[in-house]
Amino acid sequence: MNPLAIADQTLLAPYDLTESALERVFGELARHDLDDADLYFQYSRSEAWSLDEGIVKSGSFSIDQGVGVRAVSGEKTAFAYSDDIRLNPLLEAARATRAIGRQGGEGTAVLRREVNGHQLYRPLDPLASLDEAGKVALLGRVETIARGLDRRVVQVMASLASEYEVIFVARQDGHRAADVRPLVRLSVQVIVEEQGRREQGSAGGGGRFDYRYFSEELVHDYAKKAVDQALLNLGARQAPAGEMTVVLGSGWPGILLHEAIGHGLEGDFNRKGSSAFSGRIGERVAAPGVTVIDDGTIPDRRGSLNIDDEGNPTQRTVLIEDGILRGYIQDNLNARLMKMPVTGNGRRESYAHLPMPRMTNTIMLGGERDPAEILASVKKGLYAVNFGGGQVDITSGKFVFSAAEAWWVEDGKLQYPVKGATLIGNGPDVLTRVSMIGNDLALDPGVGTCGKDGQSVPVGVGQPTLRIDGGLTVGGTG
Repeated sequence: MNPLAIADQTLLAPYDLTESALERVFGELARHDLDDADLYFQYSRSEAWSLDEGIVKSGSFSIDQGVGVRAVSGEKTAFAYSDDIRLNPLLEAARATRAIGRQGGEGTAVLRREVNGHQLYRPLDPLASLDEAGKVALLGRVETIARGLDRRVVQVMASLASEYEVIFVARQDGHRAADVRPLVRLSVQVIVEEQGRREQGSAGGGGRFDYRYFSEELVHDYAKKAVDQALLNLGARQAPAGEMTVVLGSGWPGILLHEAIGHGLEGDFNRKGSSAFSGRIGERVAAPGVTVIDDGTIPDRRGSLNIDDEGNPTQRTVLIEDGILRGYIQDNLNARLMKMPVTGNGRRESYAHLPMPRMTNTIMLGGERDPAEILASVKKGLYAVNFGGGQVDITSGKFVFSAAEAWWVEDGKLQYPVKGATLIGNGPDVLTRVSMIGNDLALDPGVGTCGKDGQSVPVGVGQPTLRIDGGLTVGGTG
């Protein structure tokens, strides 16, 4: 069954919301002259399970559905939402939003133009792919494997989460589109102890699959990565401090790119002039060789979407090409106001939120250097293999990130692991200081969530190994 048929079966038909009924809603909106208007219907079902010390200590399950009604005139937006998606509440919401428009509009939408989205993932229901006993057994298997890897493992915490989401978008211009979005994630955190010292490690992943994605091999891989990270930190020394050469590992360290640079390339910040990249299209903003893309079309990825939350197909957008700024991430509103192309990046957390330009999978493309060659080139510096949390100021580009796994490097060789390292710098400045780009581009395992203006959405990141010369200060105690 295609997404439009599933959306009709799930969201429209049960409430007698025919095409003519929706056209009537747009008729209410069109009594005022609007630049844009849309209806966003959503049904979601989600669950989460967590295990600690061999016991499933928490479990949650939720079902939600509703509709958001948006009307746009110039830069002004009116928005109303309801968890009741029958016709009368829809008409009331439409009347509430139309007040911002200019008097004198007329006409209605004719919902006949179907948007053909991608087919990047199957319309699966993850929650139904495994029974409750199977979900508990999966978490128990994570713990058994982790404890079996090393006698120093004293605690294992595992969590399993999934979501099944159906959306339907109807627009004033007559377009209609739908998507069915599965999403799963498995996470593991371990604590190891030796001679009274405790350290922790974590790993996990997921994507737009059902629970069958978590094979025995993959579960073992997650557990081993978490245990290896914790054991490495047992022998770690305090991180040095000061400005130095830093090598960033491939894959998940791309979260620094996402936070420190990606947000600054979103259309709303640039339209308002609050980004360090505002008005700089065509200028050099990064070192030669640096190419950054946002790609919502990678199959099965956590950040990928068949359509965005405004009904536009997602796409691969080149943001920076060989160091030159080429464009921004756009939703409908900001693209119209900036007179730039829509990029399929209009995203919202739920029907109760307005869409805004958001990243999908933000990636720095690979170069030609062997990662071993990059490390061998470092006289003294830090190799940040994995990251924890971080913060960034969009206006200035300044950021602070903590390294979950890092090494001290001297004369091109890993000397010893370090702990407590934080990286402090300025995103736009760091881009200009990339001196070597590895040929080992990797994507994160499927764990990213992005927050913006109180809304959270799943995202992906990726990058190759990078050498950055200066501009990064390592905060440590050594």
